[in-house]
Amino acid sequence: MSADLTLRPVTPDDLAVVADLHLASRRAAADAFPPPAHPDHEVRQWVAGWDLSSYEVWLAERDGEPSGYARWTATWLDDLYVHPAHQGHGVGSALFELVASTRPQGFCLWVFETNAPARAFYARHGCLELERTDGSANEERAPDIRVAWPGSEPLVFLRGLIDETDLLLGDVLARRTALTRAVQVVKPSTERDPDREGEIVRRVAAVVPALGPERVGRIVDTIIAEALDASR
Repeated sequence: MSADLTLRPVTPDDLAVVADLHLASRRAAADAFPPPAHPDHEVRQWVAGWDLSSYEVWLAERDGEPSGYARWTATWLDDLYVHPAHQGHGVGSALFELVASTRPQGFCLWVFETNAPARAFYARHGCLELERTDGSANEERAPDIRVAWPGSEPLVFLRGLIDETDLLLGDVLARRTALTRAVQVVKPSTERDPDREGEIVRRVAAVVPALGPERVGRIVDTIIAEALDASR
């Protein structure tokens, strides 16, 4: 870290400054970010309401001037923003290295797909791009990417994410099997409906484009067939 760059924990008195940094950084990013979902005054109210006991929030100051901030939890980096006037001077790297030093087991974050500069920044710092979404779960309704910094033991970290995902998969399979069993009672026919199944494949394939319709089709066919078999 350069001699003129300091990092310190944010206090409640700093939150108005943090809101200014947040707004200035996103505004300067232009098309790298989608249009904001909230006006400036709502963003300021949101930041002012942060519970600093629930997050680590640190402020970067360069030559005594606020230049960036990071906010994170035990497993997620929620924010890392650098004021446009201070970009390219190591502020972002210093904040990222601080987060990594406090979370050596690894962490995840979300990046908008359009934010090429941020994606390049995280790639330079050893992060991996994981799944892409259509953006329906974020306020901006813009496609995003889950990014992971795998920490000091990448295999352990990534297998941990797999374990979490497998539990979710188990919940989905249990729900799909129960619904398949229930629908057999009200269906006018016991025959499978290829048109409906084709539509299911198209919807699911749109969520997981990396697999493609053919692979998704095989997976959906197996899930339906096994759920039907379990329903008999």
